[in-house]
Amino acid sequence: MRRSHVVLVVALVVAFAMLLVAGCGETTTTTTVAAETTTTEVAGPSGDPIVIGAIVSATGPASPLGEPERAALVMLEAEINKVGILGRPVKIIIEDDQSNPTEAVTAVNKLIQQDKVVAILGSSISASTLAIKPITEAAGMPLMALAASNKITDPPVDWTWRAPPRDFLAVGAALGYIQNTMKLTKIAVLHDENAYGASGSADIAARAADFGLEIVATESYKNEDTDITAQLTKIKGASPDVVVVWGTNPGPAIAAKNMKQLGMTQPYVGSHGIANKSFIDLAGDAGEGVIFPAGRLLVPASFTDPAQKAIVDQFVAAFTAATGNPPPTFAGHAFGGLTLVLEAINRAGSTEAADIQKALNETKGVITPDGVYNYSPTDHDGLTPDDLTVVMIEGGTWVLAPQ
Repeated sequence: MRRSHVVLVVALVVAFAMLLVAGCGETTTTTTVAAETTTTEVAGPSGDPIVIGAIVSATGPASPLGEPERAALVMLEAEINKVGILGRPVKIIIEDDQSNPTEAVTAVNKLIQQDKVVAILGSSISASTLAIKPITEAAGMPLMALAASNKITDPPVDWTWRAPPRDFLAVGAALGYIQNTMKLTKIAVLHDENAYGASGSADIAARAADFGLEIVATESYKNEDTDITAQLTKIKGASPDVVVVWGTNPGPAIAAKNMKQLGMTQPYVGSHGIANKSFIDLAGDAGEGVIFPAGRLLVPASFTDPAQKAIVDQFVAAFTAATGNPPPTFAGHAFGGLTLVLEAINRAGSTEAADIQKALNETKGVITPDGVYNYSPTDHDGLTPDDLTVVMIEGGTWVLAPQ
């Protein structure tokens, strides 16, 4: 498989994400041999910056997703500008949509009309992404989504690509685990009423039978609910073998606590929306044993591809040094989304929208913590089921779930 070799210099490591060597300016490189130290000198960027916009949910209910995305982008901007793209510096303008689709619309219009960005990353949540997608599509603005709802890459999708695994992949991983590893058949579904939860619930309903599963109860909650006991009481009465909870915090953590309070002993299978430390902190002891699909970034030892593992190890070290905490899945989405956009710009040799569009559609073998991306004019998701794994919370951290 052809891999794109571009460099994001992080700490003192060159080849951070196989990004940005070609076309980034003059370089002088010596190769590491045995214990010798590699030295790389890179000419600094100059001229007008390449302006990238980003919309993240840094505050509000979705801040456990958006804040690590913001932190990753801030870190990456500084490191990228040790090298630049096409010999130019990169400027990332980050807008906070406050976990509110209306604010996301205001932000995207500002980025397009006032800031004159060449591409946009965002948003952290599906509702905001679906709100801005019609605007970016109409404007011919490349949008790299950071959210998972299947609808985000539904047609029309000429100008929208995605970095995280979409719900279809995560649902398949969750249901496949219930069928093949847990050997259970009766499931209950509890989901957030927001765009992310609704997308996951609809996909589960459409595909459960394909995995030999019977849905015995389906209940929903609002993102602002502080107690989900009533819904879980109904689910308990349906006697499921396992409870599938699809949403982003705080709802899933509340559900875990309420299940424990109700004496429910069924396994809890969550979504990739809880792939952050916030769920562990909010759920406390009730989060122990929770199983969910996620990218391999949560358990770096699960990476088997040496090239991807090298990138992930460097990213984990750099993010931890910058923030004091290891990167959650959502920081990896931001890193991956920016990687994909900048790699396309570098390969296109241009910041014109049509050139970026063409380059993104021709993306092949680009590695990020979320997987190895292969886009096409008809596939703007780029990942496969092999890019996901299933993890479990044990001892207040993430481990690979029993296989």
